[in-house]
Amino acid sequence: MGKDKPREARYRRHARVRAKVEGTTSKPRLCVFRSLNHIYAQVIDDSRGHTLTSASTLDPEIKSGVAGKTKTGESELVGSLIAKQALSEGIKQVVFDRGGYKYHGRVKVLAEAARKEGLKF
Repeated sequence: MGKDKPREARYRRHARVRAKVEGTTSKPRLCVFRSLNHIYAQVIDDSRGHTLTSASTLDPEIKSGVAGKTKTGESELVGSLIAKQALSEGIKQVVFDRGGYKYHGRVKVLAEAARKEGLKF
């Protein structure tokens, strides 16, 4: 049994998380993807297969605020933006999908910023 490559290991961890976490119409899934330079978040209704709202460090609303910040600072901006967008869509409660990443660092900061803006999970 060989050692998994990092990306394959994350896919396996994400599959384990997704076996337990499912977004519904009343409680959609907040999914996080973290790349080397950016972080992305989506609110997804799995029962319909639709993305309800999304935010990332590439969004024009926060693109100017991202300059000069650390990656965790950028994640905090994305977390607050996704929470504001979700609340404006009428979504108050979500299920958090960490995407196979540890609940640590940028993923944790994004989740805490979303909670601070009023999103419940």
